[in-house]
Amino acid sequence: MRQPAVIADLRSRIAAIEGVGQRHAAVPFGIASLDGRLPGGGLATGALHEVAGSAALCDDAAATVFLAGILARIEGPVFWCLRWRDLFAPALDLAGLHPDRVIHVEAGSDTNVLLAMEECLRHPGLAGVVGEVAKLSTTASKRLQLAAESSGTTAFVFRRASPADAVAEGTAAVTRWRVLAAPSEPLGIPSLGRARWDLRLERVRGGEPKSWIVEACDAQGRLALPAKLVDRPAAAEERRLAS
Repeated sequence: MRQPAVIADLRSRIAAIEGVGQRHAAVPFGIASLDGRLPGGGLATGALHEVAGSAALCDDAAATVFLAGILARIEGPVFWCLRWRDLFAPALDLAGLHPDRVIHVEAGSDTNVLLAMEECLRHPGLAGVVGEVAKLSTTASKRLQLAAESSGTTAFVFRRASPADAVAEGTAAVTRWRVLAAPSEPLGIPSLGRARWDLRLERVRGGEPKSWIVEACDAQGRLALPAKLVDRPAAAEERRLAS
């Protein structure tokens, strides 16, 4: 065997031992038009993902609940790393993520949040690790992606108060999402309908960006398409093809 082939074989064996480069299961959203945009038919586990709202508090709150809904559908405890503890546990619970599953890590700074994330990601069996930061360098994202691949634990970088028109930075994340609050359906009575979001897939490795208007997570962490969109002829054709 030639030397380059030997080196390639050794690298492959080391990657297999460390778990680097392995393909892990995906967590589907249950919406065909959304899952069809994602490699593997859902959100990749054992990988790094970025999520952002905007400078508006309502959008950051929507992004928080979006994250909670995803984690609610993955078994295991959750490490939520942040600069200071300001999570509203009842809102997470309404999205299916019980507070007893969430371990808060108050790190005090972006640097410490990233260090805590990397340490937590070394442990398999977790539902996920969330890190709230303002900025993320390409080097830091690569370290988090490698740690997630190795353990199979999913990593989420939550970009707090990120302006909706912010210039996208280079990242090793598999996907980048933006969640913005959208008007609920008018009910015709003094009441509130199910919350809606403008859900934007701004970046996906091997795919194209896309946006959807979705109904916010229910008590099991599941999203839904508004009834008017589901009943459109195009949506019906999409369901026929998916089946």
